[in-house]
Amino acid sequence: MLCPCRGKLKLLVASLSFILLFAWLYLLAGSSENGRSLLLSSCLMESTEARLLERDILASRVREVEEENRQIRLKLSQSQGPAAQPADGNYGNQQWVASADTGPEDVENTAEERGNHTECSRSPTAEKCELIHVACVCAGHNASRDVVTLVKSILFHRRNPLHFHFITDMVANQILSSLFQSWMVPSIQVSFYDADELKSEVSWIPNKHYSGIYGLMKLTLTKALPSNLSKVIVLDTDITFATDIAELWAIFRKFTEKQVIGLVENQSDWYLGNLWKNHKPWPALGRGFNTGVILLYLERLRKIGWEQMWRLTAERELMSMLSTSLADQDIFNAFIKQNPVLVHQLPCFWNVQLSDHTRSEQCYTEVSDLKVIHWNSPKKLRVKNKHVEFFRNLYLTFLEYDGNLLRRELFGCPSQASSESSALQHALEELDEDDQCYDFRRERVMVHRIHLYFLQYEYSPTEDGTDITLVAQLSMDRLQMLEAICKHWEGPISLALYMSDAEAQQFLRYAQASEVLKNRKNVGYHIVYKEGQFYPVNLVRNVALRNVNTPYVFLTDVDFLPMYGLYDYLRKSIVQLDMANTKKALVVPAFETLRYRLTFPKSKAELLSMLDMGTLYTFRYHVWTKGHAPTNYAKWRTATTPYKVEWEADFEPYVVVRRDCPEYDQRFVGFGWNKVSHIMELDAQEYDLIVLPNAFMIHMPHAPSFDISKFRSSPSYRYCLTTLKDEFHQDLSRKYGSAALKYLTAQRNI
Repeated sequence: MLCPCRGKLKLLVASLSFILLFAWLYLLAGSSENGRSLLLSSCLMESTEARLLERDILASRVREVEEENRQIRLKLSQSQGPAAQPADGNYGNQQWVASADTGPEDVENTAEERGNHTECSRSPTAEKCELIHVACVCAGHNASRDVVTLVKSILFHRRNPLHFHFITDMVANQILSSLFQSWMVPSIQVSFYDADELKSEVSWIPNKHYSGIYGLMKLTLTKALPSNLSKVIVLDTDITFATDIAELWAIFRKFTEKQVIGLVENQSDWYLGNLWKNHKPWPALGRGFNTGVILLYLERLRKIGWEQMWRLTAERELMSMLSTSLADQDIFNAFIKQNPVLVHQLPCFWNVQLSDHTRSEQCYTEVSDLKVIHWNSPKKLRVKNKHVEFFRNLYLTFLEYDGNLLRRELFGCPSQASSESSALQHALEELDEDDQCYDFRRERVMVHRIHLYFLQYEYSPTEDGTDITLVAQLSMDRLQMLEAICKHWEGPISLALYMSDAEAQQFLRYAQASEVLKNRKNVGYHIVYKEGQFYPVNLVRNVALRNVNTPYVFLTDVDFLPMYGLYDYLRKSIVQLDMANTKKALVVPAFETLRYRLTFPKSKAELLSMLDMGTLYTFRYHVWTKGHAPTNYAKWRTATTPYKVEWEADFEPYVVVRRDCPEYDQRFVGFGWNKVSHIMELDAQEYDLIVLPNAFMIHMPHAPSFDISKFRSSPSYRYCLTTLKDEFHQDLSRKYGSAALKYLTAQRNI
């Protein structure tokens, strides 16, 4: 039985090879009687260039088929049975045919030919250096995090310049504008549009979807985006790209003259109306379409009066439906139901929808088939899908991917450098690479990516204008201090965290699992992403300081626990000492314990008792006495009123000041002089140092940092720190004149 079948297969293979070879030779021979090749579609024969391109494509395809035939003959000769047949799957209005021998482009061509009946046999590609426009609606802290992962996946694969258009609320605008400004990715443009100005366009539509009013914003893009923008790719924030977005952009060229919207068919049964009894979805064409990925031909939409058309559609359907269930998607589908000629159906691998009970598995048979993954279930990564582990790993790859690696140039695509990028380049060119302290100086000018308000943040200003924010910085090895600090300090907190992309996700999981942290909404967490070999401690401090919303700040370190009730005590002291009208720095005396488990003193009396028993010590008395000696602990023991102290060399207390205080000097990285230089500048600006008699904080023990180990072991490190000190003194003298000479004199007398 096998021999006749094998013979027929051989004959079929030989015939196919002969036909294709004949077609190739006929194509090379020229044209037909009327001057046009019978084998070339009219859309590719309008120019000599197009004819040559088609020849090359067909020739390449012939070679591929010949190789496939050779493999088939080899299998037959080995008597391994009939070749595996491609799996056919019925998918809504289209039938997808895919096999191991069918590449993504072949699947796309089949889908386009069947679903849209285009005459062109091969998808065109985006031109080199063609600018691709991408739009996204983003509101709030969580969506801003999701957008970063989306952008990473796009940047990883892209070969074209990109222009991102973000419709945002105030929160997302602040977060994303800061992120992109500090990211400085070449050949990237970013524009922001105020969502508040668009709310009136859609606020009249009742919407049950969890996205709220922002889930309707995509309907307004013809109005929101610039009038000279002709087309744009619109994406949800829960999208992950697995290919170059230019492939999707190129599909615009497949649109017929009437088509204005490109969409992938919905992969759930929602619009079929059979999910439960009395389920009544909005009207849709067949299974309907999903709006997580949209190709919008804005120019054409404006010409047909899109704004009026979708409004009329929504008004008509709302008379019976009363509200939308899937936000803009319902209105898009009702519009397409009435105007099917306007939609261009995309192959389903351009929007593989991972919500529960979808037909997404029919969109791919190989990893290479995947183009875009859409986490469109409220469950997100916990969604049920046979291949969810693969999809989850792909998503986590971009989630934790080092964004610094995406700052790569697009070779052959000239772009205008941003002012920040030009300034950085100029500063780097000014440095001497032969300088022994080059790495230190380079760190000072380096620009780190910054993600502000990484978690949900809410703050309501106090009416009396005395509110105060605890300001600190930390890295991954101090994460365990956060819960304790939140228990000791009930006021607002601004924390800057120096982390890698992967560590930031570990922190996110830690914070979301902590009952203490997830219930505190007045803590601003700002991620400064790692780059370089030093810990840029003062840059990280400045990030926390700049993003304070209160008139006063308590500048501390994360290793310290403030006494219970310190927040209220400081607010009263601010009023009593008239800090609003005077330059004062309120000193909070620092103590330390060597015990990891400590019964925290509830009052000054208890602290003094523990001090006498040797349970507590004045901070760094046995290592760095000069750092806190000017606080005058002996006087503090009996003091009942605030008292003034004078600045002394190497004094580095923890202080409360107005928010407009000078920032920390960013030349000091790692260990050494990072706080000393700041207190010195406060004194140079004539701040009075006032010690508070009933305030205290306690340093908790921890392992030595990597930077202090480098300081102790590296003569070069210590030499460069001394050099930076001298330069700081010189800068201080230039800035404050003769009044700053005392600092240089004091340093020389040490």
